[in-house]
Amino acid sequence: MSNKVVCICIPIFGLLLFSCSADNKTTISQSTIPFSKELWQAPDTNLIPATPEGKLIRYGRELIVHTSKYLGPNGKVKSISNGMNCQNCHLNAGTKPFGNNYGSVASLYPRFRARSGTDESIEKRVNDCLERSLNGVALEKRSKELHAIVAYIKWIGSNVTKGEKALGSGLKDIEFLDRPCDSTKGRLLYLAKCTQCHGKNGEGSTTSGSSEYTYPPLWGMNSFNQGAGLFRISTMAKYIHANMPFGARYDSTLLTVEEAWDISAYINSRQRPYKNFSNDWPKIETKPFDHPFGPFADSFPETQHKFGPFQEIIATTKSK
Repeated sequence: MSNKVVCICIPIFGLLLFSCSADNKTTISQSTIPFSKELWQAPDTNLIPATPEGKLIRYGRELIVHTSKYLGPNGKVKSISNGMNCQNCHLNAGTKPFGNNYGSVASLYPRFRARSGTDESIEKRVNDCLERSLNGVALEKRSKELHAIVAYIKWIGSNVTKGEKALGSGLKDIEFLDRPCDSTKGRLLYLAKCTQCHGKNGEGSTTSGSSEYTYPPLWGMNSFNQGAGLFRISTMAKYIHANMPFGARYDSTLLTVEEAWDISAYINSRQRPYKNFSNDWPKIETKPFDHPFGPFADSFPETQHKFGPFQEIIATTKSK
């Protein structure tokens, strides 16, 4: 069998991503932004300075870990989100390697994003998460809470060179399947491997005596809406493979790649909140291969954009 490797270049998020295939296998790859040479580790929180700025950074971390306490349905500051914590998706307060961390946010923003068709600041990205993943409303630009969250994110990424992407930031690449992702298989896998934390009906679980989610709801009205990044199946699959079930790490996974894709298909086939994000992707030709809603700049059906297989879509994008 040939070991020839073929690479194709795909424009996504205003960057160039490379997808390489060997022996008919294809991986979802990291961007061409220069990488730091060593696996990123977040600074020790004990090093946060004992200054007014340090106090703001600590408050920002507190908001990431306990978002619901301050901004949830019964939030002590405002009631603007669904009860999930930022940490439910950005693991260990945004510090876990390949755990959807904040390592490269400060080094890469502001930046152009094709989803909005504009240059975006860190503040814009934070509010995007509040509106999408926490199904809430944006914080006011001058609010102490927004300034605190941004201060923490900048501090977390202060050890990454400007313009570089930290190795270990974001999510870890995985191979594509050569078939559509199977939500029926995913349901069986979910029931076997995920219900202990997230519940049979994806409802999540809360800390005893608290309304905060220890393990977040994965669908239903208290979960992220259809505009969230995790509603893209490739993002969900990469996230699950490197981090789930509880105890998994990017270098010690507990699920196969195939299992991660199928569980993602099941989760993202369930009902969740709807919000109108019709202004996303003003240039439809820049939509990612797995953006689940049309119209598209190609002739592939919406179901294939949502569940795959994706290789033919990517090849067509490359040819254009």
